Amino acid sequence: MNAAAHPTPAAHAGSTPRQWRRYSPGQRLLRFALYLAVVAAIVQAVRSVEIIPEFLYDAPEQMADLFQRMWPIDWGYYLEGVHGPLVETLHIATLGTILAVIMAVPVGLLAAHNLTPSRPVNLLARLILVSSRSVNSLVWALLFIAIFGPGALAGTLAIAFRSIGFVGKLVGEAIEEAQRGPIEAVTATGASRGAVLWYAYWPQIRPAFWSIVLLRWDINVRESAVLGLVGAGGIGMALDTALNLFQWDRVSLVLAAIFAIVVVAEIVITQARKRIL
Repeated sequence: MNAAAHPTPAAHAGSTPRQWRRYSPGQRLLRFALYLAVVAAIVQAVRSVEIIPEFLYDAPEQMADLFQRMWPIDWGYYLEGVHGPLVETLHIATLGTILAVIMAVPVGLLAAHNLTPSRPVNLLARLILVSSRSVNSLVWALLFIAIFGPGALAGTLAIAFRSIGFVGKLVGEAIEEAQRGPIEAVTATGASRGAVLWYAYWPQIRPAFWSIVLLRWDINVRESAVLGLVGAGGIGMALDTALNLFQWDRVSLVLAAIFAIVVVAEIVITQARKRIL
């Protein structure tokens, strides 16, 4: 056998060993450009923010004075002015979430390309979902206040229309991730479209669906607590009244009530997920 066909280690002694690099020169240049762009954006943002030094220097003193005015908390005002708006806040969040699910699920079905194989329909459904998410709940509230007047109805509709994009997008993505095996098996039996949805898609997306609904309700409880600042009902109206009248002991009571209801909502969501999922 020819020895030249099998080079000895000595033949490689003069060669340069290959060196492993995580990023290529082009990738390193791109990462440097991205880092530079982020730093430039931060610097520009800091420069555009107007900070009054006099207000900044005495901020700790002003904060301490504000906390002093908020203490002790006026617990006696709870039944008179906080309990009713707090319950109304829960009603706004719950009804808004229910309406959102009713309106969002059909849009999510149309947005799923494996269930609705029509690109124009998919794009229209996704446009609806993006439009819902792009408008803040306070803006929705102002819009519905102009239509229906101030109150819980405007707040409920604002929560519902804000939530359509969130619920519909995640439901559509859950449908797109469904396994094809059960769907093809049910379809092969000659089942109708509704039966395919119920027996093939629904068992697969049910855990994700309930997680989406519970999570959105938890978010809506937080959002509905501030809608009253623009007149859309709920505990935010009590907060706005106390702020306008400089009743700081009642402001602290409202803030404590909001914090408590958010904690309770989190506990409810955790327990519901354990039992439903």
